[in-house]
Amino acid sequence: MITIQKVESKADLKRFVKFPFTLYKNSPYWVPPIIKDEMESFNSDKNPAFQNAEATFFMAFKDKKPVGRVAAIINWLEVKEQKLLKMRFGWFDFVDDLEVSKALLDKVASIGKENNLDYMEGPVGFSNLDKVGVLIDGFDHIGTMITWYNHSYYQSHYEHHGLVKEKEYLENKFLFASADPKIFTKANLLIKKRYGLKEMNFTKSEEIMPWVDKMFDLFNETYSKLSSFVKVTDVQKEYFKKKYISFINPEYIKFVVDSDNNLVAFAIVMPSFSKALQKANGKLFPTGIFHLLKAKKHSKDVIFYLIGIHPDYQNKGVTAIIFNEYYKVFLERGIENCIRTPELEDNVAIRQMWKSFNPVTHKRRRTYRKDLI
Repeated sequence: MITIQKVESKADLKRFVKFPFTLYKNSPYWVPPIIKDEMESFNSDKNPAFQNAEATFFMAFKDKKPVGRVAAIINWLEVKEQKLLKMRFGWFDFVDDLEVSKALLDKVASIGKENNLDYMEGPVGFSNLDKVGVLIDGFDHIGTMITWYNHSYYQSHYEHHGLVKEKEYLENKFLFASADPKIFTKANLLIKKRYGLKEMNFTKSEEIMPWVDKMFDLFNETYSKLSSFVKVTDVQKEYFKKKYISFINPEYIKFVVDSDNNLVAFAIVMPSFSKALQKANGKLFPTGIFHLLKAKKHSKDVIFYLIGIHPDYQNKGVTAIIFNEYYKVFLERGIENCIRTPELEDNVAIRQMWKSFNPVTHKRRRTYRKDLI
């Protein structure tokens, strides 16, 4: 018999966070989160996402043994401002038992119906900066710290329970050695001269901090027209500033400004922490922190996390300036693999931007939806 329990206590929440550690114990591809960070991200007193969202966490049990989990989320900015009557769900993990996955999805649906929402979609997080999508292809590639990994049977569970494809995301990668600098070095000079632009590079995290709010404003402007985009609020800016900026190599953050020092483009690249996180196995201490610091300095793989371009400068070749700066840094650091975060399948502009690097799609993921009315 399957029983569903609401997460009520700190101990319950820790069990919720640690469930995948058992489910993926022997997987060479799953990348565990840091347990302390995951706990804090679900803490309404610490994560500003809860100022505009609410979440209920559930765990499934069979014979008193944990067999699944799910977070049921309502983002009220999305519901009230965008009029998208959507019930979100994420952190959805389960053993290969259809009764388990159905019982968890039924809980999500019931909350959606109680709040008069039209449909449910997942897996998604609180906002656009959270993880997204169930993996449907590419199970033999190691995950990243900013994506979910899952067993191959997940897709069949979604579809068996009547959920249908809502959005598809592609993950691409390319070898740094395949990047031909002639593609962007000349264009870099032409674009800067034509539009009066210049690059900004950094060597210390504190140099970046005065620009972070402007960067998130530009992020909001860049992606505002994409489906189900939820803007980053001022409170979230402060949260992400403190939590992430110091974690990224300052030379991996690139800005482009105009003649008046207005920010027109930015990009954030992160070293890959995947193998370091596997070694840490959810804990920073006693040795996990050293694995992460080593990866920050020496990882030969990088992840293109975010890129934003002001609408007035899109399709004008501004990325040539960014690529030119990254090329110099990557060459010096001996970078081997460049990995891109999930991008919407129908985002033609982003594919055009990367086509010269001969990328390979190595993973696909989806969100699924189901009507509640």
